[in-house]
Amino acid sequence: MKAISYARYGGPEVLELTEMPEPRVGPDSVLVKVRAAAVNPVDWKCREGYLDQILAPVFPVVPGWDVSGVVVRPGAAVPEFAAGDEVIGYVREDFLSRGTFAEYVAAPVRALARKPRNLSFEEAAGLPLAGLTAYQVLHKVLRVKRGETVLVHAAAGGAGSIAVQLAAHLGARVLGTASERNHDFVRSLGGEPVAYGDGLAERLRGLAPGGVDAVFDSVGGDALKASATALVSGGRLASITDPAVVEYGGHYWFVRPDPQDLGHLSELAEQGVVSVHVSETFPLERAADAHRLNQEGRTRGKIVVTVDGDTAGGETSGVR
Repeated sequence: MKAISYARYGGPEVLELTEMPEPRVGPDSVLVKVRAAAVNPVDWKCREGYLDQILAPVFPVVPGWDVSGVVVRPGAAVPEFAAGDEVIGYVREDFLSRGTFAEYVAAPVRALARKPRNLSFEEAAGLPLAGLTAYQVLHKVLRVKRGETVLVHAAAGGAGSIAVQLAAHLGARVLGTASERNHDFVRSLGGEPVAYGDGLAERLRGLAPGGVDAVFDSVGGDALKASATALVSGGRLASITDPAVVEYGGHYWFVRPDPQDLGHLSELAEQGVVSVHVSETFPLERAADAHRLNQEGRTRGKIVVTVDGDTAGGETSGVR
């Protein structure tokens, strides 16, 4: 099968299109024919070795944790899926080796859920990691309730854009930091846009004089510091980027695969509560370009790599 892999840590140039054996399918796994795989910041961070202390590489590494595709063959102990089922997955293991930037992936059943029927494969590929991150932080860490004010950083990004939609669905007032060009996009998601940069704390006080009840941080640094000062007494703070959040009494969260959570997200997508914006797609052989673009950190929504050739590479896909 064709796959993208890297044999050493480094920049996007270490990614190569290679031929690899089709993965074996264990009893608790499912062989999935990959249709699309989303790019996430963690992909390039792994590729450059930043997560070496917690995720040991087994070179060559096939990158990618997000996938949408079609079941080819379920494992012997998997009654949940059958050949032909359309699925999505957050396919993460405790080491780096067998990722989703390939024609096929053997995915643990614990990582999968049924694909939302109303989303394209490209859109659906952008849901698992970003969606699970937003869902788990809002529901399990911040425990957002109706009538509260929630601040979402990087509100036009992958996880942030879904967090805005989920928080609004919970009945919260949502403030979202974003660059000026993305303010209308944040409004379309149900949020009130707030400009980044110097003076953020003052702008937040102007919008929420009584403070915000909860903060979803995916930026860290100065934005995290400003967030801590904007909280009401007893407010909740969570970061998916900066472990220093604990110094402000908050929680650091690393998303985990959960088929129930992912299944609920799929249902919310089918109900129209959650949409996934795909800003650009690339064919598998141009995965290095997809990594470069994601690493710039200015993407609205998601960047997706297509494996089945259904979408022209390097152009916007035309999906939401």
